[in-house]
Amino acid sequence: MRRLTVTFIALAGALIAGPIAANALGDEPAAPKPKPKNVCKNGYVYSKQKKKCVRQERGAVPDRAFNEQGWVLAYAGKFERARDLFQLVADKNDPSTLNGLGYTHRKLGQLDRGIGYYKQALAIDPDYVLAREYLGEGYVLAGRIDLAKAQLAQIKQRCGTSCKEYRRLARAISTGSENDW
Repeated sequence: MRRLTVTFIALAGALIAGPIAANALGDEPAAPKPKPKNVCKNGYVYSKQKKKCVRQERGAVPDRAFNEQGWVLAYAGKFERARDLFQLVADKNDPSTLNGLGYTHRKLGQLDRGIGYYKQALAIDPDYVLAREYLGEGYVLAGRIDLAKAQLAQIKQRCGTSCKEYRRLARAISTGSENDW
């Protein structure tokens, strides 16, 4: 029994220490991709109020729902559907929506258009470090490492070198490619 207890304690310690050691070494474990919840078929969007999928049209759900579901679809790799939801947001000055439009256009190969949306988001909220990270990744793809490094410096001013946006953009700059997120 004592041997079983010692084995269990050793195993538990290894499970706890592993991620801590990896983080101390600077290796960020791959972020788990969000699992889509209440994802509707193409042309529909989930209404929390009605608790069902409704036809995807402006005003069918609050802007926040279009935005949230747009990000879920974007991170699931469904860029066209995500872009369509972001475009239905009535508030054309929402930084998260503009960032989503930038992200989806960049992922769809429309780099210049994506960069334009990131710049719009940052004009409204200069402290939006996720938009700065994605803008920097766009610059990496465009071969403008100098501009990507400028965004990295801006992120460092706002959240230091330990925030995930700084680490991910630094990785994109060092590898010369965008992150798979």
